[in-house]
Amino acid sequence: MANTNVDRDILRGLADDGNETALDRLADLADAAGDLGELSELLDEGSMHAGFLLTRRAAATGDLRELQRIADAGYDEAGNELDRLLKAPVEGQ
Repeated sequence: MANTNVDRDILRGLADDGNETALDRLADLADAAGDLGELSELLDEGSMHAGFLLTRRAAATGDLRELQRIADAGYDEAGNELDRLLKAPVEGQ
């Protein structure tokens, strides 16, 4: 049976060598730990999965500035989510 508890250092090495699956796995681990700093770093490294995870979190809390930052970092879906939230009808009107 395969070891599913992969060492983070091994994942980091694989990601540094260009392995996108390892980069995605690091993003999943950071997300599970609630480590937004690491997720942001992974997005800066080009992880679109980290962008997805950050966008999901920012959209859930309505954090418009964070969505803009994520979009500026290259994850286009964050811009789409930002537009959706900005165009949403205001409650009570």
